[in-house]
Amino acid sequence: MKIIKCKDALEVAKEAAELFEREIRKNPHLVLGLATGSSPIGIYDQWIADVRNKKISFQNVTTFNLDEYVGLDQNHPQSYYYFMQEHLFRHIDLPQDHIHIPYAQKNHLKKSCKSYSEALEQTPIDLQLLGIGANGHIGFNEPGTSFKQKTFIVNLTEQTRKDNQRFFTDLSEVPHQAITMGIAEILKAKKIVLVATGKNKADAVRKLLSEEVTTDFPASALHQHPDVTVFVDEDAMVLSS
Repeated sequence: MKIIKCKDALEVAKEAAELFEREIRKNPHLVLGLATGSSPIGIYDQWIADVRNKKISFQNVTTFNLDEYVGLDQNHPQSYYYFMQEHLFRHIDLPQDHIHIPYAQKNHLKKSCKSYSEALEQTPIDLQLLGIGANGHIGFNEPGTSFKQKTFIVNLTEQTRKDNQRFFTDLSEVPHQAITMGIAEILKAKKIVLVATGKNKADAVRKLLSEEVTTDFPASALHQHPDVTVFVDEDAMVLSS
């Protein structure tokens, strides 16, 4: 696991974005795994600027998102489909038919999990972007999730729901379930990049860097992968220095 320490969130975003862009230049047909939440927004902003300045193209890239809330319509402002369109997809030259996001309507859940797993088998991810939750979740793989787990429906912990409450008007609006790429599928990516910024991620970063591998802390599974790069800012490293 390679740790890259940056001054602040802006530098993390710039350095991580450039790593992805270097890989795309090497292989314009790269398959990317993408994340949502606040952690990747700076990276996406950098990609948008670089596409507009013709420094990079996503014309031949394919993407797979990690997760989606169960029960939110794609047009719901807090759905991850909506998030990705607003923060990245509609601003770059990535064809819409190259985009894959789990379909999480309640009457299609089992079928959605199966089809997403099959798609990931057929189109392996070259480079996966991750954030990390306060309880160590990656994607929506909560503590206790088997490292062999493939795409599934997860019951979100109260900690995760409270962490995401800031995006909603009230905690009662935060969904109780999500569909997520499993840890086994995340670990199949050829390369993984994790970004963590801010003091609220310091404890999670400390636990990750302790190198203890346990299902109680899902991100620790990354120690079993041969090519992981972690970008952290000074605030996220405050407990690890």
